[in-house]
Amino acid sequence: MALVFVYGSLRRSQRYHAWLRGAQFLASHVTRPGYTMLDLGPHPGVVQGGSHAVTGEIYRVDNAMLARLDRLEDAPRQYARVLMNSPHGACWIYLYRQPTGSEPVIRSGDWLRR
Repeated sequence: MALVFVYGSLRRSQRYHAWLRGAQFLASHVTRPGYTMLDLGPHPGVVQGGSHAVTGEIYRVDNAMLARLDRLEDAPRQYARVLMNSPHGACWIYLYRQPTGSEPVIRSGDWLRR
């Protein structure tokens, strides 16, 4: 089992949330500041660095679901799965690996409030 923090199209009410069917929702969570959320059109990308906190949700997933999420996120090519701290323990976050510098920044850090 693993914990994963989702912040975009995998969140409840978003188009890829069904990929988390069977996962255990633990909590809504806002990260510490230190990230930048980019608007990539149909979904966001978060990069380390910056001064924003990111709003999302933490789920407990099994290893098979984590592997499916890696495929969805095209990890490790487009996104890197890295560990971050949360109130529930260490959890995975997918960080965008291909920023160009021209993507609009979502200053709220909340994909649902873009």
